[in-house]
Amino acid sequence: MLEDRVSNTEMTVYVKLLGEGTVVFRPAQAERVGNDVVKLLPFPDYDSSDEEWEFPPGSTVKCEKRMLSEGEALVAVALSDASIFGK
Repeated sequence: MLEDRVSNTEMTVYVKLLGEGTVVFRPAQAERVGNDVVKLLPFPDYDSSDEEWEFPPGSTVKCEKRMLSEGEALVAVALSDASIFGK
C-alpha cells in the first residue's frame, strides 16, 4: 500500500506514535501540498493525552516511502518548511 487515495489530493500517511515502548504508526488522512509534502488533516478521535503523535493533526510534513508491516507506505518523517511559516 503506497497511497490510499480518497480524492485527487487526499491520501493516507502514517505518523509515528511516541512513548509506546515499541515503534507504532497511526494511519492518518492527509492532503498533498507538494512533492513529498502533505498537511495532516483533522483526526476526529485525536486525544493528545491518550496518544502522542510525532506530528499532530494540522502539521505540514515531509513524507518518505517506508516498508511497514502492512507493506510499503508513506510515513511522515519531518516537519516541512511550510509548517515553520504557517502555510
